[in-house]
Amino acid sequence: MLVLSDPWALSDCAVVLPASLAPVLELCDGTRDVATLRTVLELKTGLRVGPDYLEKMFAALDRALMMDNEHFAQVYEEAVRKFRSAPSRPPTMADRVYPANSELLEQVLCGYFDGLLPDTESMARADEVRGLVSPHIDYQRGGIVYAEVWRRAAQATRAAELAIILGTNHFNGQKLVTLTRQSYSTPWGVLATASDVVDAVASALGEGEVFAEEFNHRNEHSVEAATVWLHYLVKDKSCELVPVLCGSFQRFIDGDGSPGDDDKIARFVEAVRNAAGNRRTLIVAAADLAHIGPAFGDRYPINLLEKARLSSADNELISAITRGDAEGMFQLVKKEVDRRRICGLSSIYLALRLLGEVKGDVTGYAQCPADEQETSFVSICGIVLT
Repeated sequence: MLVLSDPWALSDCAVVLPASLAPVLELCDGTRDVATLRTVLELKTGLRVGPDYLEKMFAALDRALMMDNEHFAQVYEEAVRKFRSAPSRPPTMADRVYPANSELLEQVLCGYFDGLLPDTESMARADEVRGLVSPHIDYQRGGIVYAEVWRRAAQATRAAELAIILGTNHFNGQKLVTLTRQSYSTPWGVLATASDVVDAVASALGEGEVFAEEFNHRNEHSVEAATVWLHYLVKDKSCELVPVLCGSFQRFIDGDGSPGDDDKIARFVEAVRNAAGNRRTLIVAAADLAHIGPAFGDRYPINLLEKARLSSADNELISAITRGDAEGMFQLVKKEVDRRRICGLSSIYLALRLLGEVKGDVTGYAQCPADEQETSFVSICGIVLT
């Protein structure tokens, strides 16, 4: 069976279909009528269906908002309007990944900090911190790595006047960066978005470019995962936010080009730097690393030998990040054709480009199970950039 659901959650319905209908779905590009689709289905699979079977299937898909038609467009446009006009973007991970109650959430985060070993470097390096790489995996699996890197950056976070959080756009984002003028809320209240920085990027790249996929901010968890730790540390102090969803670098991996030669990236970096001005700015890449194993499409389970190979490959990637070498990091991923599915590639790359000359200290690393059999893993790390 095929189970189709909407990650935007515009509809609370899921549609379950026989897997034999996959060829029909692949051909639903708007150029064929139902009769033609019935014929193609029979020719490709030998499956005959009644004259009204496909009509009923399409009606069900339409009710679940899975057809690219006028009905979907109307619902989508209304949802975007409501998102933009809301007082703030509400948390989507509350009561799923962390408690919605602010006091309970504080206890949870304090528990992660209390579980760490003493760190004599935290106080000494705080004033030098300019950015960090923080995971966006759930706190249950990555809590210690989160706590290690945010503890090291705690004083710099509290001193920040502006925080630019670059999160992965998991919604197959085709745009380089996706911004929003909407502010983000957490159980402690609202972190206001720095509209002047957003406006500067929109002016440099075009409103259509940076807001075309804005609705992805509503359910995307990557920025939120870092925002909660940021807000926990800044509390009532004023710190503006620039939430950025970073799209796929697949076109650079598949082609001959490099993000280092991309004009849009250059204009994005220049616009953010100029708009941030003299404000004390913290750059955060909310990024995980590799995703390997059957849960992500690999045909083989990840055993101890494969985990050791993963550590070695991750160490090479992390080494490039700690050198501040954005291009070197990208070339490592391109060389292996992103075989390990580096989820935070664009987020980390853009963070390093924004920061310029930096060096990094690794605060933590983990390989987190991604299935019940522990044959698939997500690797994560924490890095403080000074």
